[in-house]
Amino acid sequence: MKWMIAALVFVQTLAFAENKQPNILFIMSDDHTAQAIGAYATVLKDLNPTPTIDRLAAEGIVFDNAFCSNAICTPSRACIITGKYPHVNGVVDLGGNIETQHQTLPILMRQAGYQTAIIGKWHLKREPNFDYYKVLPGQGKYHHTEFRIQGEKNWPGNTVTHEGQHSSDAITDSTLEWFRTKRDPDKPFFVCHQFKAPHDFFDNAERYQSYLADVDIPEPDTLYDVPETFGSIATRGFQDELVTHIGTSIGSRNPRRSYAVDLKRLYPEEFPSHYDVKTMSERETTRLAYQAYLKKYLRCVKGVDDNLERLFAYLKQEGLYDNTIIIYTGDQGFWLGENDYQDKRWAYDKSMRMPFIVRYPKSIPAGIRSDAIVENVDFPALMLDFAGVSIPASMQGRSFKQICETGKEPTDWKQAAYYRYWMHMAHHDNPGEMAIRTKTHKLIYFYGCDYKGENQTPPGWELYDLTRDPDELNNVYDHPDYRTVRDQLKQQFAELRAQVGDDGSHYPECEKVVQEFWDYDAADRQKAIEISRAFKLSREQALGKAGKL
Repeated sequence: MKWMIAALVFVQTLAFAENKQPNILFIMSDDHTAQAIGAYATVLKDLNPTPTIDRLAAEGIVFDNAFCSNAICTPSRACIITGKYPHVNGVVDLGGNIETQHQTLPILMRQAGYQTAIIGKWHLKREPNFDYYKVLPGQGKYHHTEFRIQGEKNWPGNTVTHEGQHSSDAITDSTLEWFRTKRDPDKPFFVCHQFKAPHDFFDNAERYQSYLADVDIPEPDTLYDVPETFGSIATRGFQDELVTHIGTSIGSRNPRRSYAVDLKRLYPEEFPSHYDVKTMSERETTRLAYQAYLKKYLRCVKGVDDNLERLFAYLKQEGLYDNTIIIYTGDQGFWLGENDYQDKRWAYDKSMRMPFIVRYPKSIPAGIRSDAIVENVDFPALMLDFAGVSIPASMQGRSFKQICETGKEPTDWKQAAYYRYWMHMAHHDNPGEMAIRTKTHKLIYFYGCDYKGENQTPPGWELYDLTRDPDELNNVYDHPDYRTVRDQLKQQFAELRAQVGDDGSHYPECEKVVQEFWDYDAADRQKAIEISRAFKLSREQALGKAGKL
């Protein structure tokens, strides 16, 4: 009889363990683009900068069509915390914030019985609504990393500094400290582990300075020469008169901001002694700036990957690794020299696409990929679903747990992603734009104005056939063979705007310009030429006054 009772207790204990809520570890790096992850990479694949992340990918599911709705840090993070698009949660640019009571994801996790913690980059300005937090002030520092923590003073008055430490090391040490000293073993955990790296300007830990030092980094095909079929009057200007003024550059193309100048100023040791932007050719400055850029960037990536090895080793040691849903992503994509662009912001895939990998061997098969379209607004619904929490009606995102577990998307799954970049010509000279992205096509509308409908750049439309042209180099908006597809996509685009709530009411003056050039008839195109000429003149006058021409 005793052995029967013992057996029954064992079975009941096993059943309880099986039904327990899973732990969730959400890892996000800043500006870690898919091109710099081995599981996604093409031209950089042989460098193998991410063996730890690659193993995670091999043991779970990789999403090839994960997209952000706005490729800058603060709006992307706000989407994930709220499950709402930027124009609905109110964070459309870097100045936005999410009030404590509106941080839906950690609130619901706590209510579901999870112990919640966030360590690393936060960037949403208000006090994090987690049980525990240790977060960077704003963008944070790469070295001698400072954190905001709970304490006697009100937010943000309590700080602690990791003297002499690189941020990737300090963030990982802090997460490991939480696991060792603060985790409640009787509760499931929801932990956000968020690196600053490899955000620019990339500053690696000293121990990585020799990494790739003697390697010639492979170059993308479009680093020096971008086909004339790429872009539109919105990105090139009339008769290419704005090529030097739209989009900041790797080389010296853009006189206002380029890595050719900025990286030499920050990291002179990465350049040969004879390097001089004023006397060298643009091609040569581009080549040398690209090599410096990629080496600094990939050294930061290597630091992230090595620190994840430490974190995963601890989880394995404690028997937590296979009982934890591990998600790896970046807050958006990033340009690695393609088209001579730096930073992110564009609606093109290099910045719109996010890496997204999920490992959970209890329900997710190893080694599968999905081309289902998922957006960062869907991420919180996914995590809540795994936690057994009902998705609130206020969230616009939808769980894709079924896709994670089967590799197949439901018949009613979304077939398009929505994108909008609002910070017209701020920081990196990117025009205001919006886009619809399906599995086969992308339609981009550069409306080209600020929130008040002012500071206009030439409006224009671009259409890319992603099946034939995955690198988005051949704008077929005016090609007669694509007229039907274009018109259908434009109608679908308008419907998607209404569906996600971007109805123009947020900034009416801006919406007036959006509607003015929507049809893009002959009169619109003529006015775009006039705007291009006027912008060229004003930009050159400004650069002349600044001594940059």
